[in-house]
Amino acid sequence: MEAVPKPPARIADVAARAGVGIATVSRVVNDRGNVSEATRERVLEAIRILEYRPSSVAQNLSLKRTLVIGVVLPFLTEASPIERVRGVVTALASSPYDLALYDVESADRQQRAFRLLADAHRTDGLLVVSLIPPDEEVRRLRAEAIPCVLIDARHEALPSVVIDDVAGGELATRHLLELGHRRIAFIGDKPADPFRFHSSRDRTIGYERALEAAGVPIRAEYVRGGTQSRHVARSIADELLRLPERPTAVFAASDVQALGVLEAARGLGIDVPGELSVIGFDDIEIASYAGLTTVRQRLFESGRRGAELLLAALAGEPAPTRVETLPLDLVVRATSGPPR
Repeated sequence: MEAVPKPPARIADVAARAGVGIATVSRVVNDRGNVSEATRERVLEAIRILEYRPSSVAQNLSLKRTLVIGVVLPFLTEASPIERVRGVVTALASSPYDLALYDVESADRQQRAFRLLADAHRTDGLLVVSLIPPDEEVRRLRAEAIPCVLIDARHEALPSVVIDDVAGGELATRHLLELGHRRIAFIGDKPADPFRFHSSRDRTIGYERALEAAGVPIRAEYVRGGTQSRHVARSIADELLRLPERPTAVFAASDVQALGVLEAARGLGIDVPGELSVIGFDDIEIASYAGLTTVRQRLFESGRRGAELLLAALAGEPAPTRVETLPLDLVVRATSGPPR
């Protein structure tokens, strides 16, 4: 007859054998003070004899740790956020931390996510991607002593990993100017933004600065705002390309929007780059397949670097430089050329 396996020892069994309370066993297991050396030895001996294995969950809770890092980001199914998350996952692969993703698609869900995560019983640290946390939530995070790092966003009270969007807008527009274009349109996001995105606004500033530096007038009818949707960008581009004096080039604030411009041009029979040059921003994976000229930002690297800074904070290392700026590159492909 097979022997019935002995049930695993419980913390109460260790306490009974050592003649102490459960709280004392917990202090010994978690290496806390207020236990005499003689009592500690009795507890450790009971643990050895009973082959007691503490629950990692219980240990983490007693130490007020969850071993979970929360990531809050909008529009997870889109290419840019996915690439950033890949970088985060790579950085956490050799750490003890699990990842909890919170995809927010509205301002209400954003507020709920921050309030949920500003709770020391849910996460040990927080990464916020392409969102600026409200000041109230930043105060809550600091009050709970939850380290937080921003990726693709800035807040004066938090460390962040960013790019210079103004410089990126200038870089894209200068490329078109150097090719000889003077009728250059811009498609970005509408100013009213519940997520407090600043990237499109800053790229618009860069676009305008480059035109002004070249002595090219900024034409109001060439500056349009929509959403990050490819379909919305296509509709806007269709309007631009039907103007009596249509632009010879379009700078789109994202690659997704630039793909919408290419669709509109194809639908109208406009040759790219012969009759229309198009440049995007981000260099997502599909940009290379589409032959899209773009401004490359290091999406994967930003996620990896943000996670590294958060892990350093969780390890008790000194606070990093408040803002870390990653470089940008112009990637010239098949959608840009001199005007005819």
